Amino acid sequence: MFRRLSRWTIALPVALALAGLSGCGSGGSATTSASASAAGGGAKEVTVFAAASLTGTFTEFGKTFEAAHPGTTVKFNFGSSATLAQQITQGAPADVFAAASPATMKTVTDASLASAPTTFVRNKLQIAVPADNPAKVDEIRDLTDPKVKVALCAEQVPCGAAAVKALDAAGLKITPVTLEQDVKATLTKVELGEVDAALVYRTDVIASAGKVQGIAFPEADKAINDYPIATLTKAPAGDLARQFVDLVLSQQGKDALTKAGFEAP
Repeated sequence: MFRRLSRWTIALPVALALAGLSGCGSGGSATTSASASAAGGGAKEVTVFAAASLTGTFTEFGKTFEAAHPGTTVKFNFGSSATLAQQITQGAPADVFAAASPATMKTVTDASLASAPTTFVRNKLQIAVPADNPAKVDEIRDLTDPKVKVALCAEQVPCGAAAVKALDAAGLKITPVTLEQDVKATLTKVELGEVDAALVYRTDVIASAGKVQGIAFPEADKAINDYPIATLTKAPAGDLARQFVDLVLSQQGKDALTKAGFEAP
């Protein structure tokens, strides 16, 4: 255990420094001889289903995990937590599920398909606007102006449910021009200049690297999302799944998530 943790301690800061929390992951990893025997001695694979807002940090975790486990590949399925939960309950093979809300994780645990989840980070909304902010949006009330084109996540996905809570807290009603199925798609509408503003997570604003600017608003504190993570009970690679979760929950993992803009639970 101490040997594996020391690898992460070295590998994670290096991977994050080189990649800046962006990019794609694949690779390989070392397991015990017992695990190798159970896997038939061939290349091993761990499949992680994760909320779209975790794309940057988890991709880097994948690289770090592969570097510490030569011969293992980490495969990711990023998307709406609601969609991922549905895929899992319908039998999609996966080892780890990291959701953007307890409600979407509950879909999986209620089906007895996941171990007891652990909340590992929290996230809050910001108003994302294009870098030059052509609509001159300054606060959430500006989004009620019919001249301002707004994108929101669909209500059934965590970022959309959070947006509903925040707007209710502000006593506002917004008519969006589009409802997207995950936060990345919602942010893309702003980056492409197709809308004047969107409600997305603060972490996604940070990950945009200046393509958009974020505007904080007080009602976001009423709609913070907790992110749970769990290994799946039918995980094809149970040992590797637990080790990947350990990496996410480690101090190095916490530091990387904080750097990306997530908050401690």
